[in-house]
Amino acid sequence: METALKLIMTFKSQGDKAVNLTIDDPKEDLTESEIINAMNLIIEKNIFAPDNVDFKEAVKAKVVQTDTTEFDLKL
Repeated sequence: METALKLIMTFKSQGDKAVNLTIDDPKEDLTESEIINAMNLIIEKNIFAPDNVDFKEAVKAKVVQTDTTEFDLKL
């Protein structure tokens, strides 16, 4: 079984559309203030603009842990 962590940051775009950015393997001691600062920097510097639409607001962030089990299905 493989365990993975992902940081999912949700932004609101200019068209009020929710947009998620996912970071694989965030550092384990990541703090809320570091996430807020990073999200604000992304908005301030206009780093991402999917479909040429700017982010206007940080909505939420969460760290998700997944467990994956792969099966070898050789028949």
